[in-house]
Amino acid sequence: MAKQDFLVELGVEELPSKSLKPLSDAFTQGITQGLEAAGIAFGKVEAFATPRRMAVRIRDLADAQPDKPVEKRGPAVKAAFDDSGNPTRALTGFATSLGVTPDQLDTLETDKGAWLVYRTVDKGKPTVDLLPGLVDQSLASLPIPKRMRWGAHRTEFVRPVHWLVMLYGNKVIDTPIMELTPSNKTLGHRFHCPKALIIPTPADYEVVLEQEGYVIADFAKRREMIRSGVIALAEAEAGGKAEISEDLLDEVTGLNEWPVPLMGRFDKRFLEVPAEALISSMDEHQKYFHVVDSNGDMLPLFITVANIESKDPSQVVSGNEKVIRPRLSDAAFFYENDRKIRLEDRVDRLKPIVFQEKLGSIYDKSVRVAALAQKIAKAIGSDPALAERAAMLAKTDLVTEMVLEFSDLQGVMGQYYAADDGEHADVAKAMNEQYMPRFAKDSLPTTLTSCALAIADRLDSLVGLFGIGQPPSGTRDPFALRRASLGVLRIIIERELPLDLQTCCEWAEENFTGLTEQNTASNVVDYMLDRFRAYYEERGISAEVFLAVHARRPTRPLDFDRRVKAVEAFRQLPEALALAGANKRVSNILSKQGGDSVGEAVNSELLQDAAEKTLAEQLNQQAEKVLPLFEQGDYANALQSLASLHDPVDSFFSEVMVMADDEAVRNNRLALLNRLHNLFLRVADISLLPAAG
Repeated sequence: MAKQDFLVELGVEELPSKSLKPLSDAFTQGITQGLEAAGIAFGKVEAFATPRRMAVRIRDLADAQPDKPVEKRGPAVKAAFDDSGNPTRALTGFATSLGVTPDQLDTLETDKGAWLVYRTVDKGKPTVDLLPGLVDQSLASLPIPKRMRWGAHRTEFVRPVHWLVMLYGNKVIDTPIMELTPSNKTLGHRFHCPKALIIPTPADYEVVLEQEGYVIADFAKRREMIRSGVIALAEAEAGGKAEISEDLLDEVTGLNEWPVPLMGRFDKRFLEVPAEALISSMDEHQKYFHVVDSNGDMLPLFITVANIESKDPSQVVSGNEKVIRPRLSDAAFFYENDRKIRLEDRVDRLKPIVFQEKLGSIYDKSVRVAALAQKIAKAIGSDPALAERAAMLAKTDLVTEMVLEFSDLQGVMGQYYAADDGEHADVAKAMNEQYMPRFAKDSLPTTLTSCALAIADRLDSLVGLFGIGQPPSGTRDPFALRRASLGVLRIIIERELPLDLQTCCEWAEENFTGLTEQNTASNVVDYMLDRFRAYYEERGISAEVFLAVHARRPTRPLDFDRRVKAVEAFRQLPEALALAGANKRVSNILSKQGGDSVGEAVNSELLQDAAEKTLAEQLNQQAEKVLPLFEQGDYANALQSLASLHDPVDSFFSEVMVMADDEAVRNNRLALLNRLHNLFLRVADISLLPAAG
């Protein structure tokens, strides 16, 4: 089958820079999935994306679908002909439906008799006939929240579209898409090369654009050019280091087709403003990279990436310096203004700000969190007074001018202002660390005061919203309660805090009036414990291990974590599979015999067989050894020791009839099994682990 390269390029007005890479990836994926569904073979797939274009090149694309054998079974031979050998209505109807005559059918012999079949081959459709539909379908499926129309066109897209290239080999596929007739002509850079460029073949695409059109079409290549150029410029002109955020790098890559890094300067007096405020202004509003010295201190420099190779770069730099100056002046003004009012004097300004209609204002929440943080601080050995103070001040930076202008500085500015007010160092630090972890794998609070506040703030939201019947549902989670739950679990486990979720949630519930739901604290705990599943899956621990521990519902996260790690270690032992199977068998037997009504008091005088005597003796020895370990939370060594029960348990089930005719003997054996089962249940329900086959 012949093969050719394929290229499709959609030319558009400047695409949203943050959306460029996701749109390009989705466009590429949509086309490749369409080809796979159509059964068309292809080789390497390459995506290209700039502000004015999205393109996909597919190497070695087969020129047609493969031919497909078709077999359709008709009536059985004995039903296809009458006694005279003439075709029955069943046969003629089958043949007519296929547009053939009975003599064109074959016979298929099976173990259930002979059947008439129709065999043919569906010829594969030419690839060029299928590609327009696949491209159109991929464009229609792009994740575009809101599409627009332009001019008199009925076409809708994220931005107006202007040209379309579709080449298979050196031939244009001229089927219109989005009211555009494809050609082999693209456009170069808007300023450097505002003219049509001919793409002879798909292989020439990025070469023509770069050498003639001043366009670096490959997103990844352009991204690395920007990274290396920015780094080199910072070192060469300032002996400094450019700080490069990956998100900002992606966004800048999405803004440029011909990137040229340039360095600008700003007044040193602005360095008196917290660096985070300067960075936020440069990053969010201007898309500039900042520069630091060898000590990590910010320099009065920025690097912008121009989408043009100017004959006079100083003019471009000067223009950017003029733009950044009022931004930084605003930040300096906000900073100086905010420092005139202490955070404690801003607390009352939180009263008009609604947290949630039924749960009151941000002020109301602060009062509740302060009461809860006190109790949590005391439970983890921290200073309750510091936790209460931090909680009352925690949200006051929301009403500062700086945070009103730069919302991403919430908490960061609180820390600066608290330190400036002379607050205790732990209180100041908690202003920022209350939001940690902000995302997966983010850093955790470093002080116990911060931990108490971070946990209290999240639990207040969880208990309050569950208490008014507004838990997360499906993908709807407006208060980010899933993230809040994982944050609490991470803080407690990784900071090794001796907290019980049930107790903490009950403390939180006491601070509310007007909650309408029953068993709120318990419901929140159940919800949070369920979040452990994803937490452990990310760490490579199987769902079965999580479920085995979850079945016991330990409400202290640190204890839950120790159990999970112990069960995971136990699962690796050679005896684990058999013991899991034995526990499953024991669980089934006990459930059929009344479950909880079966005691575990074993009468040694009723033990008859050697195997049950050995098991009873081993259980006594193990109980004496592992019960103290359970009390210490040393589940790993306890399960390691219980693994030695493998042989006596195996012998018991091989040699002993549990359901003996003698009721006393039978009940004694059930009690023996119940004792075995309960020893393991002190850690987890290992009957939920995969058993030996």
